[in-house]
Amino acid sequence: MASVELTHVFKRYGSVVAVKDLNLEIQDKEFMVLVGPSGCGKTTALRMIAGLEEISDGQIKINGKIVNDVLPRDRDIAMVFQNYALYPHMTVYDNMAFGLSLRRVSKAEIDRRVADTARLLGLEELLKRKPRELSGGQSQRVALGRAIVREPQVFLMDEPLSNLDAKLRVQTRAEIIKLHRRLGITTIYVTHDQIEAMTMGTRIAVMKNGVLQQCEKPMEIYARPVNMFVAGFIGTPSMNFIEVTLAKGGEGYILQVGTYELGTPPVSRETLDRYVGKKLILGIRPADLFDRNLKNPFESTPQNTVRTAVEVVEPMGDITTVYAVFGANQITAAVAAETAASEGNALDLVIDLDRGHLFDPETELALR
Repeated sequence: MASVELTHVFKRYGSVVAVKDLNLEIQDKEFMVLVGPSGCGKTTALRMIAGLEEISDGQIKINGKIVNDVLPRDRDIAMVFQNYALYPHMTVYDNMAFGLSLRRVSKAEIDRRVADTARLLGLEELLKRKPRELSGGQSQRVALGRAIVREPQVFLMDEPLSNLDAKLRVQTRAEIIKLHRRLGITTIYVTHDQIEAMTMGTRIAVMKNGVLQQCEKPMEIYARPVNMFVAGFIGTPSMNFIEVTLAKGGEGYILQVGTYELGTPPVSRETLDRYVGKKLILGIRPADLFDRNLKNPFESTPQNTVRTAVEVVEPMGDITTVYAVFGANQITAAVAAETAASEGNALDLVIDLDRGHLFDPETELALR
């Protein structure tokens, strides 16, 4: 197994900087997820690790060895692509064995590895089939199997589930997680789907415009995003952002929103002192808004309750998603399914301010 280290890595295409000063260390046996919107540089970073793209500046190490000038075939990595890339004229067995044959691995060793991997992935009954005879999920497992038989130091996966339907994505996601736990191979996984990132990653590296924004454990990123981009990108539905003004209130501080005077999230007094009288952005996740008319984990007070105008109600089974207007702000709330919220009527929402966030509107950085 191996660690992977990127130090001050850049990738330029003429005047366009696709990856900018990327510093990232993936530990041995870790499952690292690179996540972000299209064009954020995550796939480019993966391809540089694989050796499929030359780096413009910086250094990449695999297991402590600098690989900037090492050919892809000599990096001891295996890559799983979005489109599976199976040879249509070959059987499942031959697809899985092909890379080993090129490396002149013995026939007995190839048979052993393919058999072990087929058993691991439930492909034993499919070894004689051609790709056209496989479902999407089976094809994806064959692509994974082809990587596993290589017994590489590092797995690189580029959006491998994006071609599957929703149910199959969930099933295959679970299979990949179990597979990683059994094999313990260092894995770097690229996706634009933040649900995949949250459920699969040991750590998540969030990227935007080629720049690494934050790299932490999933729940740390969810609970303590460093800026508004990370806060809005991670979490479903997305975090609500409300413009407020910070003011002194008695011995503490208040957030003024129209005629409302709300309490503040847990931010240090030293930090709040610097922003008194200034505009801020209050961030509240939909799951931290509660229907006042239902049983809630804490008491409703004037400092944590606002009245909204409901526009759309979406029953989702165990919860109901409510889209509403609060002053000039659009609000999304994920409330209990028992809510009586209805379109065109008012709904009082209680805010869990202890789980709220404050952001500087100019830098978009979170206040601590």
